[in-house]
Amino acid sequence: MSSDHYIIKPNPQDPRLTERVSGIDQTGARVDASVTVERALTIYLNSQEIVTAMTINDYPEYLAIGFLLNQNMLMPDDVVTGVDYDDDLSVAVVRTERQTDYEEKMRKRTQTSGCAQGTTFGDLMEALEDVKLPDAELRTSWLYALTHEINTTPSLYLEAGAIHGCVLAREDKSLVYMEDVGRHNAVDKIAGWMFQNKVPAHDKIFYTTGRLTSEMVIKTVRMGIPILVSRSGFTAWGVELARKANLTLIGRARGKRFMALAGEQRIVFDQDIESVQEESGRFRRKAAMHDE
Repeated sequence: MSSDHYIIKPNPQDPRLTERVSGIDQTGARVDASVTVERALTIYLNSQEIVTAMTINDYPEYLAIGFLLNQNMLMPDDVVTGVDYDDDLSVAVVRTERQTDYEEKMRKRTQTSGCAQGTTFGDLMEALEDVKLPDAELRTSWLYALTHEINTTPSLYLEAGAIHGCVLAREDKSLVYMEDVGRHNAVDKIAGWMFQNKVPAHDKIFYTTGRLTSEMVIKTVRMGIPILVSRSGFTAWGVELARKANLTLIGRARGKRFMALAGEQRIVFDQDIESVQEESGRFRRKAAMHDE
């Protein structure tokens, strides 16, 4: 399958994103390896400092907007008047027409199970109360085509590891592929891109290399995307919340195999499974090192 339809995809050759480091292997021989570079990014909403996140910092503006959206601090109908990014200070400031003050909310924040110091807030669960995800379908032919394409797209995930990837897709076409040291950062960058470009969510599929946790489910639901897919596994609360929100939740999607634990009614079995390729040995070895 051609990847020409990507709007954004990883650039593992970007010199800002990796460094070469020397060491030794299990035999004592000298080896060189590419390692992922992480940087601190401090996000402000208007004049208030919200969080400092560790990130590869390739799309700081999208990350800042998406983080605020997924933390229920930026509303879907907010007017963003600007996003100012200072590379020297590693600061991104999101400015809105609406005056904001989240001092009380900041006191409720709790540590989550996500990578890279992901944070969520005590009232984030309220976002699920009145959610109604759109009707949609997921053809298994689309699922197999997407996972094969994602697995063979050049990426930091394959080049250096220590990274998570998230992909926004429509039917069998990958549109935006973001990576970061924390899977929640990769989600937030896609959310920010969708907000900035006014991209509808009702016909999209979301793919992640990371675990299907409660926060991954909440963020996908908040984005309005009806289908969430991962090559990794589930948490019990993630499954419970997906069922409550009627989100189609598919995990352990590797080669011919996958498992759906919520929203199964959206799946259309139109692919002859015997014609599906298994994952390449190279991808299986890489994925085994950093799925979790």
